[in-house]
Amino acid sequence: MTRQRVLSAALELADEIGATDLTIRRLADALESKPMTIYHHVPSKDEILDGIVDLVFAEIDLPDSELDWKPAVRARCVSARHVLTRHSWAVPLMESRRSPGPATLRHHDAVVACLRGGLSLTMTGHAYATLDAFVFGFAIQEAALPEPGDEMAEVAAEIVTDELAETFPALHEFAVERAMQPGYDFGDEFEYGLDLILDALAERSRRD
Repeated sequence: MTRQRVLSAALELADEIGATDLTIRRLADALESKPMTIYHHVPSKDEILDGIVDLVFAEIDLPDSELDWKPAVRARCVSARHVLTRHSWAVPLMESRRSPGPATLRHHDAVVACLRGGLSLTMTGHAYATLDAFVFGFAIQEAALPEPGDEMAEVAAEIVTDELAETFPALHEFAVERAMQPGYDFGDEFEYGLDLILDALAERSRRD
Protein backbone atom coordinates (compact mmCIF):
# COMPACT_ATOMS: atom_id res chain seq x y z
CA MET A 1 0.00 0.00 0.00
CA THR A 2 1.32 3.43 -0.95
CA ARG A 3 -0.09 6.95 -1.06
CA GLN A 4 -0.11 6.80 -4.87
CA ARG A 5 -2.04 3.54 -4.87
CA VAL A 6 -4.61 4.99 -2.46
CA LEU A 7 -5.11 8.09 -4.61
CA SER A 8 -5.30 6.10 -7.86
CA ALA A 9 -7.98 3.88 -6.34
CA ALA A 10 -9.82 6.94 -5.02
CA LEU A 11 -9.82 8.44 -8.51
CA GLU A 12 -11.28 5.27 -9.98
CA LEU A 13 -13.91 5.11 -7.25
CA ALA A 14 -14.87 8.76 -7.73
CA ASP A 15 -15.34 8.09 -11.45
CA GLU A 16 -17.67 5.24 -10.51
CA ILE A 17 -19.74 6.76 -7.69
CA GLY A 18 -18.88 10.47 -7.61
CA ALA A 19 -16.82 12.44 -5.12
CA THR A 20 -19.74 13.08 -2.75
CA ASP A 21 -20.26 9.38 -2.05
CA LEU A 22 -16.56 8.65 -1.76
CA THR A 23 -15.79 7.59 1.82
CA ILE A 24 -12.73 6.15 3.51
CA ARG A 25 -14.61 2.93 4.22
CA ARG A 26 -15.71 2.48 0.60
CA LEU A 27 -12.17 3.22 -0.54
CA ALA A 28 -10.78 0.67 1.92
CA ASP A 29 -13.24 -1.92 0.62
CA ALA A 30 -12.18 -1.19 -2.97
CA LEU A 31 -8.56 -1.72 -1.96
CA GLU A 32 -9.44 -4.81 0.12
CA SER A 33 -7.92 -3.06 3.08
CA LYS A 34 -8.99 -1.33 6.29
CA PRO A 35 -9.80 2.35 6.95
CA MET A 36 -6.90 2.75 9.38
CA THR A 37 -4.50 1.61 6.67
CA ILE A 38 -5.87 4.31 4.37
CA TYR A 39 -5.51 6.94 7.10
CA HIS A 40 -1.88 5.93 7.56
CA HIS A 41 -1.11 7.04 3.98
CA VAL A 42 -3.68 9.83 3.48
CA PRO A 43 -4.92 11.32 6.78
CA SER A 44 -8.34 12.65 5.70
CA LYS A 45 -10.98 12.71 2.98
CA ASP A 46 -10.08 16.35 2.25
CA GLU A 47 -6.52 15.29 1.53
CA ILE A 48 -7.81 12.52 -0.72
CA LEU A 49 -9.91 15.05 -2.64
CA ASP A 50 -6.88 17.33 -2.93
CA GLY A 51 -4.90 14.41 -4.28
CA ILE A 52 -7.38 13.18 -6.87
CA VAL A 53 -8.09 16.70 -8.13
CA ASP A 54 -4.34 17.03 -8.62
CA LEU A 55 -4.37 13.77 -10.59
CA VAL A 56 -7.10 15.19 -12.83
CA PHE A 57 -5.06 18.35 -13.48
CA ALA A 58 -2.08 16.13 -14.32
CA GLU A 59 -4.10 14.52 -17.12
CA ILE A 60 -4.75 17.84 -18.89
CA ASP A 61 -2.19 18.64 -21.57
CA LEU A 62 -0.05 21.66 -20.79
CA PRO A 63 0.11 24.36 -23.48
CA ASP A 64 2.87 23.72 -26.02
CA SER A 65 5.54 26.35 -25.41
CA GLU A 66 6.61 26.08 -29.05
CA LEU A 67 3.24 27.38 -30.30
CA ASP A 68 1.74 30.86 -30.28
CA TRP A 69 -0.60 31.50 -27.36
CA LYS A 70 -3.82 31.05 -29.30
CA PRO A 71 -3.34 27.52 -30.75
CA ALA A 72 -1.51 26.45 -27.58
CA VAL A 73 -4.30 27.45 -25.21
CA ARG A 74 -6.89 26.08 -27.63
CA ALA A 75 -5.27 22.64 -27.48
CA ARG A 76 -5.15 22.87 -23.70
CA CYS A 77 -8.88 23.69 -23.52
CA VAL A 78 -9.76 20.81 -25.84
CA SER A 79 -7.69 18.48 -23.64
CA ALA A 80 -9.38 19.83 -20.50
CA ARG A 81 -12.81 19.14 -21.95
CA HIS A 82 -11.88 15.52 -22.73
CA VAL A 83 -10.42 15.00 -19.24
CA LEU A 84 -13.48 16.48 -17.55
CA THR A 85 -15.70 14.21 -19.63
CA ARG A 86 -13.89 11.26 -18.04
CA HIS A 87 -14.05 12.81 -14.53
CA SER A 88 -17.32 14.78 -14.50
CA TRP A 89 -17.40 14.81 -10.67
CA ALA A 90 -14.24 16.95 -10.63
CA VAL A 91 -15.61 20.16 -12.11
CA PRO A 92 -17.05 21.64 -8.87
CA LEU A 93 -13.79 20.83 -7.05
CA MET A 94 -11.26 22.10 -9.59
CA GLU A 95 -10.93 25.59 -8.16
CA SER A 96 -12.17 24.99 -4.62
CA ARG A 97 -9.27 23.12 -3.04
CA ARG A 98 -7.37 25.05 -0.37
CA SER A 99 -4.19 22.98 -0.77
CA PRO A 100 -3.50 22.69 -4.50
CA GLY A 101 -1.02 20.00 -5.45
CA PRO A 102 2.06 20.26 -7.66
CA ALA A 103 0.28 19.24 -10.87
CA THR A 104 -2.42 21.86 -10.24
CA LEU A 105 0.13 24.62 -9.66
CA ARG A 106 2.22 23.50 -12.64
CA HIS A 107 -0.87 23.59 -14.83
CA HIS A 108 -1.92 27.09 -13.79
CA ASP A 109 1.63 28.39 -14.16
CA ALA A 110 1.91 26.96 -17.68
CA VAL A 111 -1.42 28.40 -18.80
CA VAL A 112 -0.62 31.86 -17.42
CA ALA A 113 2.81 31.77 -19.07
CA CYS A 114 1.20 30.75 -22.35
CA LEU A 115 -1.33 33.58 -22.26
CA ARG A 116 1.35 36.07 -21.24
CA GLY A 117 3.20 35.14 -24.43
CA GLY A 118 0.68 37.20 -26.37
CA LEU A 119 -1.54 39.08 -23.94
CA SER A 120 -1.10 41.79 -21.35
CA LEU A 121 -1.36 40.89 -17.68
CA THR A 122 -4.87 42.35 -17.51
CA MET A 123 -6.00 40.51 -20.66
CA THR A 124 -4.45 37.29 -19.31
CA GLY A 125 -6.76 37.55 -16.30
CA HIS A 126 -9.78 38.16 -18.53
CA ALA A 127 -8.82 35.32 -20.86
CA TYR A 128 -8.13 32.70 -18.20
CA ALA A 129 -11.38 33.43 -16.34
CA THR A 130 -13.49 33.44 -19.50
CA LEU A 131 -11.94 30.31 -21.00
CA ASP A 132 -12.25 28.22 -17.84
CA ALA A 133 -15.81 29.41 -17.23
CA PHE A 134 -16.63 28.18 -20.74
CA VAL A 135 -14.73 24.88 -20.48
CA PHE A 136 -16.00 23.97 -17.01
CA GLY A 137 -19.54 25.15 -17.75
CA PHE A 138 -19.67 23.20 -20.99
CA ALA A 139 -18.44 20.07 -19.21
CA ILE A 140 -21.21 20.35 -16.61
CA GLN A 141 -23.87 20.94 -19.26
CA GLU A 142 -22.61 18.12 -21.47
CA ALA A 143 -22.55 15.65 -18.58
CA ALA A 144 -26.20 16.41 -17.80
CA LEU A 145 -27.45 15.76 -21.34
CA PRO A 146 -28.60 12.41 -22.71
CA GLU A 147 -26.14 10.51 -24.86
CA PRO A 148 -26.34 11.35 -28.59
CA GLY A 149 -28.26 8.76 -30.61
CA ASP A 150 -31.18 6.66 -29.42
CA GLU A 151 -31.28 8.12 -25.91
CA MET A 152 -31.37 11.69 -27.21
CA ALA A 153 -34.03 10.73 -29.77
CA GLU A 154 -36.22 9.20 -27.04
CA VAL A 155 -36.00 12.33 -24.90
CA ALA A 156 -36.72 14.58 -27.88
CA ALA A 157 -39.74 12.51 -28.89
CA GLU A 158 -41.25 13.01 -25.43
CA ILE A 159 -40.76 16.77 -25.57
CA VAL A 160 -41.47 17.67 -29.19
CA THR A 161 -45.26 17.60 -29.36
CA ASP A 162 -47.99 19.57 -31.09
CA GLU A 163 -48.53 21.41 -27.81
CA LEU A 164 -44.87 22.49 -27.79
CA ALA A 165 -45.19 23.74 -31.38
CA GLU A 166 -48.23 25.79 -30.46
CA THR A 167 -46.99 27.21 -27.16
CA PHE A 168 -43.25 27.52 -27.79
CA PRO A 169 -42.81 27.72 -31.57
CA ALA A 170 -39.20 28.92 -31.57
CA LEU A 171 -38.10 26.06 -29.32
CA HIS A 172 -40.05 23.57 -31.44
CA GLU A 173 -38.41 24.87 -34.61
CA PHE A 174 -34.92 24.56 -33.13
CA ALA A 175 -35.57 21.05 -31.82
CA VAL A 176 -37.03 19.73 -35.08
CA GLU A 177 -34.91 21.60 -37.62
CA ARG A 178 -31.61 21.54 -35.75
CA ALA A 179 -31.21 19.37 -32.66
CA MET A 180 -33.10 16.37 -34.05
CA GLN A 181 -31.42 16.36 -37.44
CA PRO A 182 -29.15 13.38 -38.30
CA GLY A 183 -25.57 13.93 -37.22
CA TYR A 184 -26.31 16.70 -34.72
CA ASP A 185 -24.17 16.41 -31.59
CA PHE A 186 -24.23 19.04 -28.86
CA GLY A 187 -20.57 18.24 -28.18
CA ASP A 188 -19.65 19.72 -31.57
CA GLU A 189 -20.65 23.13 -30.22
CA PHE A 190 -17.63 23.12 -27.90
CA GLU A 191 -14.95 23.94 -30.45
CA TYR A 192 -17.18 26.47 -32.20
CA GLY A 193 -17.68 28.32 -28.93
CA LEU A 194 -14.02 28.00 -27.99
CA ASP A 195 -12.89 29.51 -31.31
CA LEU A 196 -15.43 32.31 -30.89
CA ILE A 197 -13.94 33.20 -27.50
CA LEU A 198 -10.33 32.96 -28.67
CA ASP A 199 -11.02 35.12 -31.73
CA ALA A 200 -12.72 37.73 -29.56
CA LEU A 201 -9.87 37.73 -27.03
CA ALA A 202 -7.28 38.14 -29.81
CA GLU A 203 -9.26 40.98 -31.40
CA ARG A 204 -9.80 42.76 -28.08
CA SER A 205 -6.10 42.40 -27.29
CA ARG A 206 -5.17 44.02 -30.61
CA ARG A 207 -7.61 46.89 -30.02
CA ASP A 208 -6.31 47.48 -26.51
